[in-house]
Amino acid sequence: MSKKTVKHEVDLASLPPLSEKQKAELAALTARADGEVDYSDLPPLTAEFWKNAERGKYYKPTKTSTTVRIDSDVLAWLRSQGKGYQSRINAILRREMLSSIK
Repeated sequence: MSKKTVKHEVDLASLPPLSEKQKAELAALTARADGEVDYSDLPPLTAEFWKNAERGKYYKPTKTSTTVRIDSDVLAWLRSQGKGYQSRINAILRREMLSSIK
């Protein structure tokens, strides 16, 4: 069985209008008090659960094909380390991106 990924582009600036049924559902949810919500089927989130939680465990960024000009000696060094030089380039760039965000 193969997985197929379906992607949709959504323009948040011009969303389609809500139908009358959707408006009625939202109004009913808004009118409901928080105490009326049944949480009995949800497991409790204990401190143990959060202790073992991992941020972004299932996150897989999309890839974009591009052309980049790299100094020959840098490319030779990356390729000399074996297969996967493009993944190493991405890892180096991601590490720098994350350090600049912090």
